[in-house]
Amino acid sequence: MNTRNASLRLLVGCVAHERLRPAHHAFRYSLLQVACNVDRFETLPSVWFGVDRWRPLGVATRDYGPCDGSPLAPWMRARLAEAGIPADGEIWLQTIPRVCGYAFNPVSFWYCHDREGRLRALYADVRNTFGGRHGYLLSAPGHAPIDGTTILTCRKTFHVSPFCVVDGEYLFRVMRDRERWSVAIDYRDADGLLLRTTIAMRELHEPHAWWRFARHPFDAVGTLWRIHWQAFGLARKRVPFHGRTPPPLVPRAPSVPHAAGAPGASHAPLAAVPDDGTHDTRGVDTPSPTTPYDARS
Repeated sequence: MNTRNASLRLLVGCVAHERLRPAHHAFRYSLLQVACNVDRFETLPSVWFGVDRWRPLGVATRDYGPCDGSPLAPWMRARLAEAGIPADGEIWLQTIPRVCGYAFNPVSFWYCHDREGRLRALYADVRNTFGGRHGYLLSAPGHAPIDGTTILTCRKTFHVSPFCVVDGEYLFRVMRDRERWSVAIDYRDADGLLLRTTIAMRELHEPHAWWRFARHPFDAVGTLWRIHWQAFGLARKRVPFHGRTPPPLVPRAPSVPHAAGAPGASHAPLAAVPDDGTHDTRGVDTPSPTTPYDARS
């Protein structure tokens, strides 16, 4: 497996999730993703990786952005221009690849940089298991560069987990350290911190790339099964289930201040991982965006 294409990175790591109320629930599982330079999709195809064609691993442009198979880079740059975000550099898409033609992506991240290579915006393409999909364009106050100390805050407006209502806010932090691709997210409702999620990935190079994929071929395709398995675990713990349509809420003041968001961009949530996943574990160490953590973990 040739992973030396400068516009394509194979990522391995894990996702960790913890629910604090009304019953404690936590899990961690391994994850396989790719990061692609969306301006150079035409350079990505190889014998093992395909774009809009069948390969062992690949991406389909119809899965992202406008979902019509059109080029992704012009679409994303139009969204950035509409929001007034000075991200005129590289745009990288971090996503679960299609494995033998199949994938389910709870969220895909678009990292939007300026010409100096500084991260200026993060676009989260979020999907739920009911077939819903939303995209959220997020930036720091004043569209300032985003680093590991930047905490971005956004309102929750999209229904993802049937075990949560559409209320409250998300705080998240992006950690890009050399070959590390990590995002930590807190979800807070009116009663305080409810969920913590971390996606911690690292780039994988030859000669280990094919070996890692061969050991865990179902990391990418098993996401949906893991979601339903965790839903079963939450139901056993009698966590309230709201189904496809969450109950209406009485408007109330937000629990945390809005510290981020681009004028003209959505102050909506980043739902990196639904409140479901794989096997239940206890004592998962899930870093919080509001406290320092090591992205290498």
